Amino acid sequence: MSIYRCPHCGEKTFNPFTKAVAGQLNSKGRPCKKCGVRCVNGKGATVFNMLYCLVAFAGVVYTYLHYEKFAVGDVNYEIFVVAGLILSIILVPRIVNAFCFRMEEAIRL
Repeated sequence: MSIYRCPHCGEKTFNPFTKAVAGQLNSKGRPCKKCGVRCVNGKGATVFNMLYCLVAFAGVVYTYLHYEKFAVGDVNYEIFVVAGLILSIILVPRIVNAFCFRMEEAIRL
C-alpha cells in the first residue's frame, strides 16, 4: 500500500518501508516505481539524523566516562547502555523518516 507521493511525478509509489530506507540528502535514494527518478527524505530528515546521532554519541561518551553509575552490584550494565544507544542511532532516524519528513528528488547521482 503506497501512501507517499513521488516529488517528481506526483504518484503515490512509496510506502513507509521504502521511504524509511530512501535515506537522507547524502544518499543515492530509492527510485520511483513509475518514473524511475531517485527520491530521498528532505533537509529536515538530514538535520534530525545529524542532531540525533550527536546526542546519542554524547550519551555513549558519557556512559564510557561515568561507567561506575551503571554498575548494580557485581553487574556492569554499561555495555548494554552503549549497545542500545548504537542500535538507536541506526533505528530511530529510519523510523522517524518513515513517517515524518517529506520526500525530495535526490541531488547525488
